Amino acid sequence: MQPKPRDEMEGYVGRGLLDGEVALVTGGDSGIGRAVCVAFAKEGADVALAYLSEDADAEHTAELVRAQGRRSLTIRGDLADPAHCRAVVERTVAELGRLDVLVNNVATQETEEELEKISDERWLRTFDVNVHSYFRVTKAALPHLGQGSSIINTGSVNGLRGNRSLIDYSASKGAVTALTYSLAQALVDRGIRVNCVAPGPVWTPLIPSTMPPEKVESFGAQTPMGRAAQPDEIAPSYVFFAAEQLSSYYTGEVLAPLGGETLPG
Repeated sequence: MQPKPRDEMEGYVGRGLLDGEVALVTGGDSGIGRAVCVAFAKEGADVALAYLSEDADAEHTAELVRAQGRRSLTIRGDLADPAHCRAVVERTVAELGRLDVLVNNVATQETEEELEKISDERWLRTFDVNVHSYFRVTKAALPHLGQGSSIINTGSVNGLRGNRSLIDYSASKGAVTALTYSLAQALVDRGIRVNCVAPGPVWTPLIPSTMPPEKVESFGAQTPMGRAAQPDEIAPSYVFFAAEQLSSYYTGEVLAPLGGETLPG
């Protein structure tokens, strides 16, 4: 990618906010997921990261985590598969000993403005990855989470307002928002906080791999800041929600870093 995304949290200084904790980040091989993994490591957490098939990217993220003196576990596989959703949690707990923070971040998208051209298979695939994996991984994680634990879902501005060229993706991210609200209510009595980060445009590998060149060239220019965010600028939002010291009174919240854009409500 040119320019290369800033996703290694260079210059970020941790304060021990997650000392002794273990986090599982799905889609942790690159982009926002990578930045979150490194930020968590700098805050003292060991990190398991689940990814589809990008072995070199995943290993690079793991190396960045280990460079902070933390343990890292990479788990390869397709989170559209219900069995794999359970397996990533089981491996995390078996190899890292516990689970305190779950970040549901994995996502897929393809651009298409004509509903008729979106096949049933593509629609179901989008929801399997973007929504069903969040439900399945969270369900598998619940027996290992307790008072003070945090679940953070990655939403999108497209799930808040829609997008004509990302119909299935936007619908799936809208579901993530509603899932966050519902889980927050369902788990509050267990002391488990559930929140969502719903960014606007972020410069990640997903963009040039799924969008036409003309859209890539102007990506993020519509924001008041006139540019897309870098993953390093988004990851601190996840630290905020992960750290009980910072967000003990926050659950069912959607934090939307949009580069100056405001939304009604």
